[in-house]
Amino acid sequence: MTSRLDRISQQRLEKLERIRAAGTNPYPNHYHRTHTTEQAIALLQQYGTSEEVNAPPGFPNRSLSEDNPLVTVAGRITARRKMGKLSFMDLRDGTGKIQLLLGDLLNTTQTELLKEIDIGDIVGANGQLFRTKTNEPTVAVGNFTLLAKSLQPLPEKWHGLSDVETRYRQRYLDLISNPDAQQTFKVRSQVIAAVRQFLNQCGFLEVETPVLQPSAGGALARPFVTHHHALNQNFYLRIAAELHLKRLIIGGFDKVYELGRIFRNEGIDTTHNPEFTTLESYEAYADYNDVMKMVEEMVSQVSQQILGTTKIKFGTETLDLTPPWRRLNLRETVKEYSGLDFVTHPSTDSLRMAMQKLGIEVDPQKNQARLVDELISTFVEPKLMSPTFLIDYPVSMSPLAKTKPNNDRVVERFEAFAGGMEIANAFTELNDPVEQRERFVQQQKERNAETLTQSSIEDEKETVDEDFLQALEYGMPPTGGLGIGIDRLVMLLTNQQSIREVILFPQLREKPCST
Repeated sequence: MTSRLDRISQQRLEKLERIRAAGTNPYPNHYHRTHTTEQAIALLQQYGTSEEVNAPPGFPNRSLSEDNPLVTVAGRITARRKMGKLSFMDLRDGTGKIQLLLGDLLNTTQTELLKEIDIGDIVGANGQLFRTKTNEPTVAVGNFTLLAKSLQPLPEKWHGLSDVETRYRQRYLDLISNPDAQQTFKVRSQVIAAVRQFLNQCGFLEVETPVLQPSAGGALARPFVTHHHALNQNFYLRIAAELHLKRLIIGGFDKVYELGRIFRNEGIDTTHNPEFTTLESYEAYADYNDVMKMVEEMVSQVSQQILGTTKIKFGTETLDLTPPWRRLNLRETVKEYSGLDFVTHPSTDSLRMAMQKLGIEVDPQKNQARLVDELISTFVEPKLMSPTFLIDYPVSMSPLAKTKPNNDRVVERFEAFAGGMEIANAFTELNDPVEQRERFVQQQKERNAETLTQSSIEDEKETVDEDFLQALEYGMPPTGGLGIGIDRLVMLLTNQQSIREVILFPQLREKPCST
C-alpha cells in the first residue's frame, strides 16, 4: 500500500517532468538576488509608513506607484494561500521572511509554472515592495523563477519537528521548519567569534595543533584509535590539545589558544558528546587565580555582547554572570553537600565503602580520583546553579597541575560551574619535569593496579608522552592553563538543556533498518 508521503513525492516528480517538458530548467546554475528578505524589509522601512508604499485601492488591478522600490529576492516557499486569482506565498531565506503576491502581473508562461509550485520549492522573485492593509511587507511579483524543485514535502506544521530524534538525524529539516533552531546556531557562531575577539584583544595567539596524535595525553579519557597506513602506526584522535599547546609555551609564545574538536570514546548524555568543541588557552607567568579572573570576564563580556545582558535565563533559574563569581573550596563543599570528607578516606576501598553507605552504586573499576569526581557530579554539581569556581583539588585528580605551596596533597586547580554543569577546567600548570615524570609513572601504576579487565586497560590507559617530557626539561615558565567546553557555554547562553540542541550533527546510534 502506497503511503501518503509516497503519493505526494510521486505527484511532485510528475510536476518536475511537466516543468522540464515546458522548457524550464528546474535547477538553474545561478540566480542574482539584489536583497535578502531582511534587506528588503529594511528598504521598505526607509520609505516610512506613508500611503506611497501601501497598495492603492483596487490593487492589484491598479499598478503600484513608480516610487515603490524594486527588489529581487530568493528563498524557500514555506506557506501558500489562494484568494481567487491571487496567490500569496511566504518566502523565507537565511535572514527572515517576506510575503509574495503573484497574480495578474505574471505572463501566461509564468502563470502555468505557478501551478507546479509547491511548499518547499526554492524560487526567485522580482517585483515592487509594498505593504498590505495589514501592514505586511510584500513583493508584488512581476517575474519569478524556479530555482530548485523540492521532491519531498516539508513537515506539515510550521512549528518545527516534534520528534526529537528526527530533528537530530535530519537537522536540515529542523533548520527549515524551526526558526528557534536556526537562532541557536547563529548564537553559537557568535559565541565562538566573541571568544576569539576577547582572547585576541588580550594578546593571545590562535594556533592549530595535531588532531591525530601518536599518544593520547593531556586528559584521562578513552581515545578513539585509527591506523595510519603510510606510517604503519596507530594514532589517536586527540582527547586534549594541552600537551602540544604547552610545547608552544616552552618554545617562547607567552599566550596561545586553540578552538577545536576533541574526541573521547566515552558515554553520551545531555552534557556529553563523543566529539565536542573546546577552547584551550595557556598564559605564561600566570596562575589559576589569573585564569579565574579571565574566565569570569570573558563569559560575562561574551554574554553582554551577544545577548545584551549578563543576566540570563537557564531553565527556571536566572543566572547573573557578572564578576566576581563565588569561589568554593572543593573538600569543604563536597563535605557540606554529601556529608563525606574524602580526605579521611585515603584508600580507594575505604572511600568506595563510605560512598556505598550513602547509597551510591560505585563502579568497582573506578580509582580514588574518579570516585571523588563522582561525589562532585552527584552531590555538588547539580546545586551549583549560579556561576561558581570550585577550587583546590586532590593531586590524584590532576596529574598535570601544580601543588599549592603550603599543601602538597592539593593542586591549584579549579572547575567553573553554571546552570548545574561544568563549563571550564583550569590549572596552575606543573612545570617541574622530574615531578611530572613521577606523576605519570605513578598514574600508570595506579591504573594498572585497578581491577579492570584486560580489554579495559588497553582501551583506557594513558601513554606517557616522552617527547613532551623532554620538551619540559628545556624549561617551561610558570603557566596558567584553561579548557572551556564551548558546547556547554552555548547551552548556557541559549537556555538549552541538552548538548545535542547546540551541536548541528550530534552522534546517534545507527538507525535500525525498517522491515
